[in-house]
Amino acid sequence: MLAEDSTLLREGLVRLLAEEGHEVLAAVGDAVALLREVEAGRPDLVVVDIRMPPTHTDEGLRAALEIRERWPGVGVLLLSQHLERTYAAQLLTSSAERVGYLLKDRVAQVEEFLDALERIHAGGAAIDPEVVRQLVVRTTHVDPLTRLTPRERSVLEALAQGHTNAAIGEKLHVSLSTVEKNLNAVFDKLDLAHADGYNRRILAVLRYLES
Repeated sequence: MLAEDSTLLREGLVRLLAEEGHEVLAAVGDAVALLREVEAGRPDLVVVDIRMPPTHTDEGLRAALEIRERWPGVGVLLLSQHLERTYAAQLLTSSAERVGYLLKDRVAQVEEFLDALERIHAGGAAIDPEVVRQLVVRTTHVDPLTRLTPRERSVLEALAQGHTNAAIGEKLHVSLSTVEKNLNAVFDKLDLAHADGYNRRILAVLRYLES
């Protein structure tokens, strides 16, 4: 299901998803209509703009958080025109599974947009690389992130985008063992050494966003 107040973008997404073999159950222009459709249809995933009528502030975010609370099995991908640091943190703090946050410019890069949808549907997360880059820049003065080496920071950045260890290795052109070594170092420096494996990955991403 889609929730986007721009008719042009909404209809473009409907056409794109249909052409790629996805079934669009509903496409609406406001958060109230989205919640009504989700309750009636229980989709696998919703794509929702953060700012929608009537105030164009955080209606989409609040709808996304309500969906996460009421129907945790529904994946949520938030779209934003610009980086909304607080909103990204709120969404991921509620749950770092089956969630995503992309800037709208990323939608034009069809393969990356579709890849994000697939990762969310599979139970993972998908965070826009530009969002992660800006968050990294803004948190370079904060301990313990400043303790990370450039390579460890690159690995954590890729992790925050929702990539698996294997995908991180391909992205950074390093071996799987190197990725695992750097991730373990990241977990140690972020004081996450004793958390469960998957939870450590989620907590590391949240540490990024909440710093």
